[in-house]
Amino acid sequence: MSRKPLRPCKYPNCPHVTDDRSGYCPTHLKQERKQYDESRGTAAQRGYDARWQKYRRMYLNTHPLCVECLVKETPVIREATVVDHVKPHKGDYKLFWNPANHQALCKECHDTKTASEDGAFGNEKKLRG
Repeated sequence: MSRKPLRPCKYPNCPHVTDDRSGYCPTHLKQERKQYDESRGTAAQRGYDARWQKYRRMYLNTHPLCVECLVKETPVIREATVVDHVKPHKGDYKLFWNPANHQALCKECHDTKTASEDGAFGNEKKLRG
């Protein structure tokens, strides 16, 4: 199996190379993730407050199965645990609350989807109310 070519780490003046899709070597990847996590705010600050938790419970009661697992070539029945935004809301309050933009996913499918959309780090902004 072929590997990606190594590239210089994106961190300024770092002499290391990486094949990580983030562009950072392991040392700087950890540092960048920590910085990103500190800057993104708490879940409640990003809109996932008590109101969202109540909505989430209601939505998952109505949609208990992971929609991605059900459409696989060999369908799997797996409990949904996450209400996913089909189109990332990126701080758009109307898109955040639009039920047509929600789908029930298991954690594994949600993590895979989010990683493919965001790469190593998301681009979330605070919700505008």
